[in-house]
Amino acid sequence: MAQHNAFYAQSGGVTAVINASACGVIEACRQAPDKIGKVYAGHNGIIGALTEDLIDVTQESDEAIAALRHTPGGAFGSCRYKLKDIDTHRAQYERLIEVFKAHDIRYFFYNGGGDSADTCLKVSQLSEKLGYPLTAIHVPKTVDNDLPITDNSPGFGSVAKYIATSTLEASLDIASMCATSTKVFVLEVMGRHAGWIAAAGGLAGQEEGEPPHLIIFPEIPFNRRVAMARVEECVKQYGYCVIVVSEGARYEDGTFLADAGNTDAFGHRQLGGVAPTLAGMIKQDLGYKYHWAVADYLQRAARHLASKTDVEQAYAVGYEAVTLALAGKNAMMPAIRRISQNPYQWDVISAPLSQVANQEKFMPRDFISANGLGITQACRDYLSPLIQGEDFPPFENGLPKVAKLKLAKAERKLPVFTL
Repeated sequence: MAQHNAFYAQSGGVTAVINASACGVIEACRQAPDKIGKVYAGHNGIIGALTEDLIDVTQESDEAIAALRHTPGGAFGSCRYKLKDIDTHRAQYERLIEVFKAHDIRYFFYNGGGDSADTCLKVSQLSEKLGYPLTAIHVPKTVDNDLPITDNSPGFGSVAKYIATSTLEASLDIASMCATSTKVFVLEVMGRHAGWIAAAGGLAGQEEGEPPHLIIFPEIPFNRRVAMARVEECVKQYGYCVIVVSEGARYEDGTFLADAGNTDAFGHRQLGGVAPTLAGMIKQDLGYKYHWAVADYLQRAARHLASKTDVEQAYAVGYEAVTLALAGKNAMMPAIRRISQNPYQWDVISAPLSQVANQEKFMPRDFISANGLGITQACRDYLSPLIQGEDFPPFENGLPKVAKLKLAKAERKLPVFTL
């Protein structure tokens, strides 16, 4: 097999462990020098490929690449940019192939969620039509945990650990002050259509009556009367109430509780603060003093509290992506398979992108309690292994030590392309 170059890019919202996947991809490529020459990374995701803004990863030291494993964020820059329909915007896809040809790129590794899987599949299909030998592999990543086939999505376990921990810690704060101060605490977490992250907050409470007392999922239509009745019941019974609410909480008609009225680059509705919206209802209906918080970027950037399981799985799918490519597999995604529950064991299998692209995995109804406001034991059994273990980054002067990359740019060879 002749030596050719590889391209790697990060897409969509980043996670605490997406760079661990990058580390897995790059280290695997470096271990196959007879097949893979240079590794290029797209600066700001797929936009870097379109604009020929390529980072020459070959110039990074082994130590710098290894440090990616404990560095949050997207080291090479990510983006929210969805390629248009291949039939009506063929020029974009042809531009990608032109860039790949110019830099002898035959391996395409795209690290992202469902939209990224769709892009990866389309690039694979077009390269075949144009007769350019490109192997395209999708590397799974999303804090939302909504990718199909894979048991869980790299990035989710660390967010779940952060949210469960934050729910537990904030609950102790509220409990200590509720006699004379705040009665209700609302924590807003990510999750547009799927309530996996909100469900993770449920791990904070082990026994009946322990917080969180309400979890509000996108999968269960929000009923204000039912929710307020439960809040009042908890305050009267326990002295306080803790709520974890998904940003995608919605009414029976599908309207979000907090719709900002805009859409992002992927066409998703922009959501604008369900926590203060819910807190306002509580104040209006019940008159309780409240506090609310939005986990926002903190939940997906908290590498200092990452799940060891998540770090290992993120690295593994990155490494396996290269293994699949070198084995001649195309339009595939490495996926995590749960082999056993107790003890928890897993491995990595492959899934065809045709079964992954633009698909979403929602919370099963049997993971949500009968009243729709909590999690079941089945859900707890599923979630618990994903937050296990600590994988602390090295610290220096009291702060996490992160990777410092050169991010040297490759020489441009093509005319400027306008997005």
